[in-house]
Amino acid sequence: MLKAGIFLDMENLNRCGGYALQYRQVKALAEAQGAVVVRANAYIAVDRDREARDPEYGQRKAEYRNRVRREGYHLVLKEVQIYRDTEGQVITKANADLELAVDALLQTERLDYVLLGTGDGDFVRLVRALQNRGQRVDLLSFMNTSTRLRQEVDNHFSGYLVPGLLPEDRAETPRLRGIVHAVNEERGYGFLTVQTGMGMDSVREDIFLHITDLRSAEGRPLDNAQFAQYKTRGTMVEFEMLEEEPGKAKAVNAVEFRPELWGLSRGDRPAAPS
Repeated sequence: MLKAGIFLDMENLNRCGGYALQYRQVKALAEAQGAVVVRANAYIAVDRDREARDPEYGQRKAEYRNRVRREGYHLVLKEVQIYRDTEGQVITKANADLELAVDALLQTERLDYVLLGTGDGDFVRLVRALQNRGQRVDLLSFMNTSTRLRQEVDNHFSGYLVPGLLPEDRAETPRLRGIVHAVNEERGYGFLTVQTGMGMDSVREDIFLHITDLRSAEGRPLDNAQFAQYKTRGTMVEFEMLEEEPGKAKAVNAVEFRPELWGLSRGDRPAAPS
């Protein structure tokens, strides 16, 4: 069995849509690759000054960090730095890239598998270094993922598509997410790729989608040319699945999924932890 290490750049993940990440499920994702997790690090920003000024805020952040520790993660805390740029704008920064890269290189000497959580293209060189040492490196990210980074890793998991990585939708009828990978523009239908589990092979590519069952993120119907663009862009779609007969599934009540709007329609978007 592979020995795995997890390294989560939480500032990037929080900023790019993973603010409600379920830490336990991240471990389950690594274990689904045939690995046992022996190292799990989460790199988190901490604003000590604000926590000292605002005890309620400080208590919430301390409780959050304790929850992460209880999930078996070692926390690497990065102090927030506040300064003004040349135009006088206040800038806050808590970049833990260097700490993560150094830790990954030092701590993975006896590991076979690394699950890296970030979308930051600055980690391309780290990925290459780990791969050159014979380690498999997979990527977990949400929005705004560097194309170079996604192409460099051995496998990329979109956090929006992996079951259980984000809080489940509270709708009575379960909804799934998939990517439009094929479209017949003339006849107005296509197919979705859906991650059905956490393993690399837990994928279906045969979910049928007809244009009449699809709406834009704004709730408007699409024409055939717009539908074809969904394939070109690799657009994500949220839908309900009907199994019409064994081996034949259809997407209904489908809506374009905009990651930046996730949770807002339900009014329950959690505050990004730091």
